[in-house]
Amino acid sequence: MRKRFGRNDIILISVIVIISVALLLIWKLVYLKGQDTDSDACVEVTIDGRGYGTYPLSKDDTIEIKNGDGDVTNTLVIKGGVADMTSADCPDHLCVKQKAISKEGESIICLPNKVVVTVKSDTKSDIDSISK
Repeated sequence: MRKRFGRNDIILISVIVIISVALLLIWKLVYLKGQDTDSDACVEVTIDGRGYGTYPLSKDDTIEIKNGDGDVTNTLVIKGGVADMTSADCPDHLCVKQKAISKEGESIICLPNKVVVTVKSDTKSDIDSISK
């Protein structure tokens, strides 16, 4: 009768597990570093290409975006360092379905209302300098 696991099998499995855990930790550290929100990051809101306002991501806020007639078209919520479009009066609501944004260059766009929300920051991320 043969043993299921020998000494060498256990050593091999242990080495594979240790390498896997180390790679997972390295990946998480690199990924989380890229997810850090800059302290000076802010969202810039434009309507039809004209500046509407700039709001810091570090301060929780609810912004009601109004069109030229004074009607609220979109609601932007900044909470926990991320900006999310929570409501819109457009027919498709694609801007509401987009994920929350927090990193330099990310944006939420509402085409029917001509609203663009973009994350701006003075500091460059390490990932951008590597990919250039």
